[in-house]
Amino acid sequence: MKDMDYLKKYYKGNIDDAIEKLKKGIPVQYIVGNVSFYGFDFNVNENVLIPRFETEQLVEKTVKLINDKFDKKVSIIDIGTGSGCIAVTLKKLIDSKVDAVDISELALNVARENAIKNEVSVNFFISDMLDNVDKKYDVIISNPPYISYDEEIMDIVKNNEPSIALYADDEGMYFYKKILDKARNNFNDRFIIAFEIGYMQGDKLKEYASKNYSDCNIFIERDLQGKDRFLFIMK
Repeated sequence: MKDMDYLKKYYKGNIDDAIEKLKKGIPVQYIVGNVSFYGFDFNVNENVLIPRFETEQLVEKTVKLINDKFDKKVSIIDIGTGSGCIAVTLKKLIDSKVDAVDISELALNVARENAIKNEVSVNFFISDMLDNVDKKYDVIISNPPYISYDEEIMDIVKNNEPSIALYADDEGMYFYKKILDKARNNFNDRFIIAFEIGYMQGDKLKEYASKNYSDCNIFIERDLQGKDRFLFIMK
């Protein structure tokens, strides 16, 4: 659906004001204030990323892996939860106990609203990646910031979505490494790590992960455009 059609269908305020915002380059999802993710309705604003279809694929693939690997109620943590779309959706789809963290209290406020909106119980708390996490989990899932600071991105993204949720040092790989370096302390004996990644990061991240996870199955999967987009680590 085109932005103007989406606006006219879903915006409930003054349509003329909304059209002016659209002309100024504000994403239609922020103007309307919500977006569909995996068939569920989520609030969004300038404090959180707008969920992408690739992240729906991350959830879909992770759900399949969980169902194939576990026959019990699983414990999950979503790192860098943003709007809470991953955490809330997994809670709705899987018999699970879900925690979710973010460094931004403003983002966590949106995520909590979305849990209430979708009638699920998720434990949200503030943490820089796993810094404030001392529990053990069956699944760690994350779509962290992974854009390199010198990478070109669309103006509508660069000018509107929170930079704290977009960019990372070390060619965009800083937060993956930060998670991987600590995660073994936060796992049960059998576990899954599920990452959404930049399409040029797969080989380097797989090589880095193999240093501390050589006893695990590490593999990359592609998105619908045929690009490397997901890294999974399983034991």
